[in-house]
Amino acid sequence: MVVLVALGMPIAYWIAFSKWRWKFLVEAVVALPLVLPPTVLGFYILLAIGPRSPLGKFYEGATGSLLPFSFAGLLVASVLYSLPFAVQPFAAAFATVDRRLVEASWCLGASGARTFARLIVPLSVQGIVTGMILSFAHTLGEFGVVLMVGGNLPGVTRTVSISIYDNVQALNYQAAFQTSLLLLGVSFAVLVVTYSLQKTVWAAWPAK
Repeated sequence: MVVLVALGMPIAYWIAFSKWRWKFLVEAVVALPLVLPPTVLGFYILLAIGPRSPLGKFYEGATGSLLPFSFAGLLVASVLYSLPFAVQPFAAAFATVDRRLVEASWCLGASGARTFARLIVPLSVQGIVTGMILSFAHTLGEFGVVLMVGGNLPGVTRTVSISIYDNVQALNYQAAFQTSLLLLGVSFAVLVVTYSLQKTVWAAWPAK
């Protein structure tokens, strides 16, 4: 979630305030994980971070280990898969900030960074918190992408959802039930908090 906030905030800010004619292409790329099958996304991520890719070779040379089937690789896949769940609420919140206030801040000599930190962020708290909650909850239930990229290594890349799958495969329904119930409770709590923050959880992209 921390990585998603650090990466998603600048992207959301650019989407909300950019007047670039073709920015809808960036919006489509960011939102792609919402419609792309997880196994397809996982396959392409696996190719992108594999030992033959530039990123994979760089990481192996710097650390001496491989990205696929490691926690670092799992983190990369999880961030890419959950990115729209953070960016969309952030961008929608930023877009609601009155442009006249932003322009007034600039006219008074405040830098872009200061305007963002002292004006835009305080006025977008609900959307930011919503994005943080949704992205955190989404990472808990990931299965296809994390299985493709991280595998199922106990203590390294095994996630909660994979643990449930393993228990069902082993006919250990009691353990699967307990873990599933925990995820159900967390998911319900996330939705309750989200809906209490704002009426509409899924906001459209900011108006052009």
